[in-house]
Amino acid sequence: MKLAIVTSGFPRRSETFALNEMLALDAAGALEVIFATKPGDESRHPGVERLMDRVRVLRPGSAAEQAAEVVQCLDGITVSGVHAYFAHLPAEVAAIAAKQLGCPFGFSTHALDARKVPVAELAERARGAACVIACNPDVARELEAVGATVRLIPHGVDLSRFEPTPLPVNGRLSVLAVGRLVEKKGLSVLVEAVGRVRAPVLVRIVGDGPLKDSLTDQIARLGLDDRVRLVGPRTHAELPQDYAAAHVVVVPSVVDAAGDRDGLPNVVLEAMASQRPVVASDVGAVSSAVIDEASGILLAAGDVGALADALEMLAAHPVERERLARGGRALVERQFELGACTGRLLAELETIYG
Repeated sequence: MKLAIVTSGFPRRSETFALNEMLALDAAGALEVIFATKPGDESRHPGVERLMDRVRVLRPGSAAEQAAEVVQCLDGITVSGVHAYFAHLPAEVAAIAAKQLGCPFGFSTHALDARKVPVAELAERARGAACVIACNPDVARELEAVGATVRLIPHGVDLSRFEPTPLPVNGRLSVLAVGRLVEKKGLSVLVEAVGRVRAPVLVRIVGDGPLKDSLTDQIARLGLDDRVRLVGPRTHAELPQDYAAAHVVVVPSVVDAAGDRDGLPNVVLEAMASQRPVVASDVGAVSSAVIDEASGILLAAGDVGALADALEMLAAHPVERERLARGGRALVERQFELGACTGRLLAELETIYG
């Protein structure tokens, strides 16, 4: 099996799942070339340097124009198939290119990408695909609703990179949130909740994005400068130390004004692998990993009071923090270990393209 991959911007800081799976394809000798429909964001996650010599950024243009460039670049190179990451433009480019190359195409879908495609167009694209892979139950249901046959294969987490460490000694509750500073991450809900928490607490928000200024203003308006800090983005090489410094990780996702929502964010699995208790919103596919009172605490999205109460409880009960942390680590070991998940993906792709 030799695959041409078509993705969106590559590499991207927020898309470690794509990087991990392409590294697995590369290790198996199954990766020929990566076509990116737009430039990446200069992400420097560990391992990305192994792939950069095979990344081709396509010229701006229509799907047909970008597909023609893919075909031209593959002149004289035989590939088993063209597989797209994301159901929108990358899948459209892959479908057109594969037809011209005379090989099958398929695509992996994640969350917002499927919602960017009109329903009738998504259904037609799925019918023409040799395989449709969904990484979480939420987006799988969306594809099944348009008649697609979907294979559910979750993204995994690297249990050797994100390892258990002792929880910090008691003191001010150290809370970590990780994600792009956009509406669907619900970070304004977290900031408001902190204003209601009576226990001593320090919240560190890792990430960057368009809501940085509004979150900064909210923190100042609520007088929380000594309790909430925006610390900027991190790479995967840096994140383990952020998890190690935290007592609790909060994932306060919401459905945004446009209807977008998270699937299963990377931070959920990374925090659980790091053996940190997770407090998360019941949005998208988060509940497929965060089992309330077993591997974390699951709350209604946008419920400021419930989030404040959860933080108060965890601040007062270190034994409960330990219990939930152990439950989270055990669950990711059973269901989301990276090697097992990428192995399932490789086996599925081999049956389609091999």
